[in-house]
Amino acid sequence: MDRGELNLPDMSEPGFTNNLIGETSPYLLQHAHNPVQWYPWGAEALSRARTEDKPILLSIGYSACHWCHVMAHESFENEEIAGMMNRLFINIKVDREERPDLDGIYMDAVQLMTGGGGWPMTVFLTPDLNPFFAGTYFPPEGRHGMPGFPDVLLAVARAYREKRTAIVDEAIRIAGAIQKLGQRSTGEVRINVNLLDTATSLIISSYDREYGGFGRAPKFPPAMALSWLMKSYRRTGEKGPLAIIKHTLRNMAEGGIYDQLGGGFHRYCVDEAWLTPHFEKMLYDNALLSRAYLDAFLLTGNPFYRRILEETLDYVVREMSSPEGGFYSAQDADSEGSEGIFYLWTPEQVAEIAGKEDAELLCSYYDITPQGNFENKNILHVPRSTAAVARQFGVSEQRLNEVIGRGKKLLYQARENRIKPGRDGKILTAWNGLMLRSFAEAASSLGREDYLRVAVRNAEFVRTSLRQKGRLLRSFKDGRAKLNAYLEDYAFMADGLLSLYEAGFDERWIGEAVSLAEIMVERFRDRNGGGFFFTSDDHETLIHRKKEFMDNAIPSGNSVAASMMLRLGKFTGEGKWSDLALAIMEEHAESMARYPSASTHMLSAADFYLSGAKEIALVGDPRAEDTLKMLAVLFRRYLPNKVVACGKGDSPLLLKSRRQLQGRATAYICENFKCTLPLTSPEELSSELEKRGSPSTLYP
Repeated sequence: MDRGELNLPDMSEPGFTNNLIGETSPYLLQHAHNPVQWYPWGAEALSRARTEDKPILLSIGYSACHWCHVMAHESFENEEIAGMMNRLFINIKVDREERPDLDGIYMDAVQLMTGGGGWPMTVFLTPDLNPFFAGTYFPPEGRHGMPGFPDVLLAVARAYREKRTAIVDEAIRIAGAIQKLGQRSTGEVRINVNLLDTATSLIISSYDREYGGFGRAPKFPPAMALSWLMKSYRRTGEKGPLAIIKHTLRNMAEGGIYDQLGGGFHRYCVDEAWLTPHFEKMLYDNALLSRAYLDAFLLTGNPFYRRILEETLDYVVREMSSPEGGFYSAQDADSEGSEGIFYLWTPEQVAEIAGKEDAELLCSYYDITPQGNFENKNILHVPRSTAAVARQFGVSEQRLNEVIGRGKKLLYQARENRIKPGRDGKILTAWNGLMLRSFAEAASSLGREDYLRVAVRNAEFVRTSLRQKGRLLRSFKDGRAKLNAYLEDYAFMADGLLSLYEAGFDERWIGEAVSLAEIMVERFRDRNGGGFFFTSDDHETLIHRKKEFMDNAIPSGNSVAASMMLRLGKFTGEGKWSDLALAIMEEHAESMARYPSASTHMLSAADFYLSGAKEIALVGDPRAEDTLKMLAVLFRRYLPNKVVACGKGDSPLLLKSRRQLQGRATAYICENFKCTLPLTSPEELSSELEKRGSPSTLYP
């Protein structure tokens, strides 16, 4: 059968485009010139599948995904394979970052059918959208036990044609199994301190004592688990969690997973030792990890953690910020058609840039060798301390640090002349909410006015460009905002706005957070059970309306909703928010007990709830010197379970009916329905916080 018989366009013509050309997603646009007749998910493609009675080939990925690029090059750019796809299927491309609702449903299908998952995701659907066959990456020819993609296409199409009844029945069964995944457990677990203790023990049991982190390769940076362990250490005073925190944060920051020259963390490592990353950088990883390093700095006072935090946030300002104030989504792993080449070095390159004398020290410090550690080149990492390297070369640590500081700048400047990895320039509301909170909390804790300006610009951008007719939208690119927002968009952004209020005490951000939370209750709440659905009640109807409680690469929308509403209840004094948060936690209690590593953010919410949390009202001008000194006491120490309101005392928040004493900034600390006497000096405030901060006083 030739192309004319198929009635297909000539896709070899120069400038050919498919139906993705009108999209804004960089991932979809990467495939707009494929010879595959791709459609975006929408009415046209779904209607055509029903009318022509063809199965749907659903391909889901994201722009920074290395193996997505590989499969695109091997198969989707191949004329012969594309012809098979066009003849046999309705082909739909989805950016998982724009449509996490579709990604979540069909990833469940992949895991149910194959026992694993990942991207690129390849799922075959009936015209009723029920999945009946699935996988991830398929090579163009069979190898390593994997069938070739053309063989898969032919086999699936033949089965759909010749065994229709069995295929439809299986698809309905799988859809039913997906729906059961979201059903509530019938366990009797309660939200109490025993749950927290048990969870910590289970998380620690998978600790990698040699390299830090948890589990084996591939190894992902455990930002949320580390944040939880910091809270656990504060609650119990036991040293075990603190040792794990220090070991893991140090090894990650000195490993190849961290960009030693430009700052920021790569997605994950293929090895156990944090050396060899997949080189993409995701906004959400850097948001969560920057908060973990900030908390570690506040907890320990170690300036190393502050350096990594600031380098990471400075990277986001420099590389991942739009002129309008939004944060971009990701940077690719590939450049010049090769993975990681932007980040790799040889000893000769270092010598040419830094000079022979300095290069010898730099190569030793960053472990840059002639044989290399990645495809005959070197990923920079720091396997030895400056003291050890200085001893080897008989120089002082001061001299070595000068060489490292100078060399780091020179290598970075030289690297800037290389072809940079591609950047996914779409702006996602949820991920911006995560990064907003990081900048806001860094501004509060470090006194960085520049970080506060970044945070305010981001919040203003979201308010004006990603909120229309009161409702949030998911994605912004090239001046266009689109797609219904999901639970995580509302929860993450409201959470970030509460932290932004605490960074500058502009009450309008509390008002914005309340508005978003009210929409969550109206549009997302499960009125027959605890928690919130992933999609709103006026969202497109899919085969399943999920409720997600488990954390993944980012915290679940329900876990952030719980912690955000607990904070909101403290700020406003309205008990309904705490009641809603408790209902979420109770719904998830059984899973928290069974799967604590996937529930660390919800555990943090439970910790906030059980501790009673400190409500701190500081009456005074937030810009006055005496008030700033009091704020420094509050924000420059590790106090995770607190909310702080500051102003003149005429606010409807915690400040209501509070007054200054003798014209001085005056603090009131309340917890568990008891308040201190007014405190008017930094010394009094610090002493009271120390007295109330021991493990024995934290939990009633």
